Amino acid sequence: MSDVAVVPSSANVAWNPPARGIVGMACLILAEASIFIIFIVAYIYYIGKSLNGPTPKDVLSLPIFTSICLLSSSLTVHAAVSALRRGQQRLCSLWLGATVLLGGIFLAGTAHEWYDLIYNHGLTISTNLFGTTFYSLVGLHASHVVVGLIMLSLALWFSLRGQMHHHHSEKLEVLSLYWHFVDAVWVVVFLVVYVLGR
Repeated sequence: MSDVAVVPSSANVAWNPPARGIVGMACLILAEASIFIIFIVAYIYYIGKSLNGPTPKDVLSLPIFTSICLLSSSLTVHAAVSALRRGQQRLCSLWLGATVLLGGIFLAGTAHEWYDLIYNHGLTISTNLFGTTFYSLVGLHASHVVVGLIMLSLALWFSLRGQMHHHHSEKLEVLSLYWHFVDAVWVVVFLVVYVLGR
């Protein structure tokens, strides 16, 4: 009697669709990415077309430290999700706190940069095309950082109060996807504005 391989019927294999939260966040990220693409293309198109100063090379310096802080926050939010999955609530709170701190440092650095540009260099949104596109693009990103920090701060609040547990890890993962998107967008903005644009 020969051995016959039994192929399982596809009817017996259960299909587990992705979580609604992750699908919803993916759709939001796609929509937000299209908005950022429009602003990035506009910035690239108008590079060097300002009729008067200041120009990017005159006033922009590389925000290395704040960029490192923001990109590092992707690692800390991932660590927070991993800790919550393992049921390590205190460690999750610690990593969430680090994420909020790093994001806050980035936002403070952006505010300091804008203060310097406006009050020391006279660059406003209406100064020239560079000012208009710069504040529009960087401001759009900063607004997303603010939204992310508000949500992360709420998650930290719930975690510190002991109201976030292992079964909430999927919701925290959805939030972390948004934060990873914000960080990824910054890489593009940094390269376009502070490297290519100068």
